[in-house]
Amino acid sequence: MSVLPIVICGEPVLHRPAAPVTEFDAELRALVDDMYETTVAAPGVGLAAPQVGVGKRLFVWMYEEQDEAPVQGAAVNPELWIAPLEPGLPGEDEVEGCLSLPGERFALRRSSHALLRAQDVDGKPFEVRASGWFARILQHEFDHLSGLLYVDRLVHPENRAAQKAQRKNGWGGPGLSWLPGVDDLEG
Repeated sequence: MSVLPIVICGEPVLHRPAAPVTEFDAELRALVDDMYETTVAAPGVGLAAPQVGVGKRLFVWMYEEQDEAPVQGAAVNPELWIAPLEPGLPGEDEVEGCLSLPGERFALRRSSHALLRAQDVDGKPFEVRASGWFARILQHEFDHLSGLLYVDRLVHPENRAAQKAQRKNGWGGPGLSWLPGVDDLEG
């Protein structure tokens, strides 16, 4: 197992839909193991394959503060349904971050409930009902598979602050990445 470089906003793989996983083999299991190790090193609670430069429909989560699913899991070729959003602007308790925008955090309203249907690394189907922060994590990682970053969903004034942070950090073009545990960045 090894820690993988995480690509930063502007890398093309982050901004296009990911392709379905068609082979459930040792290479897929090794990628998932590396993604878990990278998530721990970052540290994070989830990581999508496009964030490590792999344009496949796959994400992992590592989140202990829920009892709806295993603490650690991988969702291959996921489908996600969410409950309608509560009206209003996001609150202070809805601040989100992303390993592909390291060190930045912005408020985003997400659905409080989600239903995930996916396959595990062996191709076996499973289903998870999630609420609270775990539902937020699933929505965040699922968005990566559609070519969306959470900053793409921000509303004013958060979207302006995110654009300013991206300019300040020099993000927005290809070729930028960071290595958790080596580079002095926080995601």
